[in-house]
Amino acid sequence: MHKNEARQRIKKLKETINHHRYLYHVLDRQEISDAALDSLKKELFDLESQFPDLVTPDSPTQRVGGEPLKQFQKVQHVARMTSLNDVFSKDEFHEWYERITKLLTQEEKKEVDFYCELKIDGLAIGLEYENKVFTRGSTRGDGLIGEDITHNLKTIEALPLSLQNTAPERSVVRGEVFLSKKEFDAINRSQQEKGLPLYANPRNVAAGSVRQLDPKITASRKLDFFAYDIVAENTTKTHEEKHKLLHEWGFKTNSHNHYCKTIEDVFHFYEHAGKIRKTLPYEIDGVVVIVNDNALFEKLGIIGKAPRGAVAYKFAQSQATTIVEDIKIQVGRTGAMTPVALLRPVQVTGITISRATLHNEDEIRRLGLKIGDTVIVGRAGDVIPNIIKVLPDLRTGKEKEFNMPTHCPACGTKLEKTDGEVVWRCPNPKCFSRQRRNFYHFVSRSAFNIEKLGPKIVDRLLDEGLVQDPSDLFLLKEGDLSQLERFGEKSAYNIITSIQQRKEIPLSRFIYALGIRNVGEETALDVSRHFGSLEKIEKALHEDFEKIANIGPVVAESLHEWFTDKSNKKFLEKLKRVGIKIKKEHIHTGPLHGKTFVLTGGLASMERNHAKEKIRQLGGQVSESVSANTDYVVAGSDAGSKLEKAQELGVKILNEKEFLKLINAD
Repeated sequence: MHKNEARQRIKKLKETINHHRYLYHVLDRQEISDAALDSLKKELFDLESQFPDLVTPDSPTQRVGGEPLKQFQKVQHVARMTSLNDVFSKDEFHEWYERITKLLTQEEKKEVDFYCELKIDGLAIGLEYENKVFTRGSTRGDGLIGEDITHNLKTIEALPLSLQNTAPERSVVRGEVFLSKKEFDAINRSQQEKGLPLYANPRNVAAGSVRQLDPKITASRKLDFFAYDIVAENTTKTHEEKHKLLHEWGFKTNSHNHYCKTIEDVFHFYEHAGKIRKTLPYEIDGVVVIVNDNALFEKLGIIGKAPRGAVAYKFAQSQATTIVEDIKIQVGRTGAMTPVALLRPVQVTGITISRATLHNEDEIRRLGLKIGDTVIVGRAGDVIPNIIKVLPDLRTGKEKEFNMPTHCPACGTKLEKTDGEVVWRCPNPKCFSRQRRNFYHFVSRSAFNIEKLGPKIVDRLLDEGLVQDPSDLFLLKEGDLSQLERFGEKSAYNIITSIQQRKEIPLSRFIYALGIRNVGEETALDVSRHFGSLEKIEKALHEDFEKIANIGPVVAESLHEWFTDKSNKKFLEKLKRVGIKIKKEHIHTGPLHGKTFVLTGGLASMERNHAKEKIRQLGGQVSESVSANTDYVVAGSDAGSKLEKAQELGVKILNEKEFLKLINAD
């Protein structure tokens, strides 16, 4: 076949294959068999192999291609990818409606109607099209910056690589990637046959699949996709019209989505979704309710990371009953005693639960819980296992009262409780359980960030006696690890390399890594900037710590007590001897130097952490509390008590527009 003939044939094949993809995935129709479609794809592949310069990015053959990536690239979203706030009842939904309509005029309030979508339990993604061809896809990330997963998204048959003629040349679309129940079951059967652990739920598999560095692995998972929004589109008046437009462009949209004129219509749709939930081929965890009028939706704006004009109306928390077989005490890194209920294993929303944190002694009293009780358990927000209620009517008389221990179960030291606190603590800094937890904290992401050292490996090193405290990590050699069972030379090399690469650390992260009680990341940064070096901190008096901005007497006492403790001083000397180098914090001197800011409420133009960093880059400081020493309070939407405090003290208040002008001034 000549090249021109091949070009024409390839063009026809692409059109035909895309037509049948559209019929199957968008219109739910099939005109030819799967085998016939596969035959067309094979012919296209063969022709493109013969004439590789005729391959285009939107060719169906490009759904799986390319070498595995070494890492994902970061990508800035064209517009922020928001998440949604949740409601779980009619009352909470009414409260949301009342909050948003207070921001509208009486005439606008009359115009409020809704568009409701099934809330697919999947992964939100952003898609970019240039010249109607798919060019880039990304994860949500933090809403402003995500990860480029273009190659993996190309493997999803339901996602069009090129759009219909009615689509504009350039468009940005948002949607949900998910895994069907059928494919999830097939994957777990395969795992079982291979003797591998089963996956917990379809969402986890979908999220893990789009973040595979090898697109061929993603392709093997047979992911699916629904489109639900168009970004910066100004030809439609309603969200419902956006869905119709997406369908015209060639996207798969959910046929169950529905227009609702009133709140009662929303409740009917919600109830209907709950009834059909088990019959659907995919998992849903509620419905998304959106103010249908695009102009009103935009007027309502964004608070924090979520739009005011939309809410996730979640299904009631999935629950199950089980038995509390025992209550054990977990010792935290600061000595906090946390009771943990050991449960007879039970499935809740697809996850096997065998433990639930009880927080403290007061929580056990509130529940009226005894060992042996039958309880209702759930997962708060579909994530954290919790005990919702005790069922005392099912007691047999064999249940036992739980009493908090008077001494630490790990080291035997008598427990203490500070006035005003509900938590019992072990005061022994050498308590082995405390040290183990402190070890986990020391190597964590926000501290030394030693990537290859998870809790299991830390436990192994401690149990084998290879380390006594975190400073010993930096003395380990490959031979110390490679001799251990299940540790090969490669894994030993990787761990040692990861440790050695973290010998240099900024002062603020170093302070945070020490695990000082009441000292979080922000406080560590304040301490670092105030003193500038570890040597000055070590010589500081109690009153020196109290002079630090944003630090009160309790935190000052924690800091002074830690740095004057003899055993802690020895630990710091060991860290220095093993080669830990502390970098000076980069202190910005700019137009905001010496100015203290407090942020309250949500900012529409940026995340709060980004705003804080911008202030610091310009030399300013950020505080969490308003005082007479505060220079500015930045009041975003739904500002709270901090705004009232600023008004009482006469502190200058900036709205978002004024704040942006200040930080962007030349």
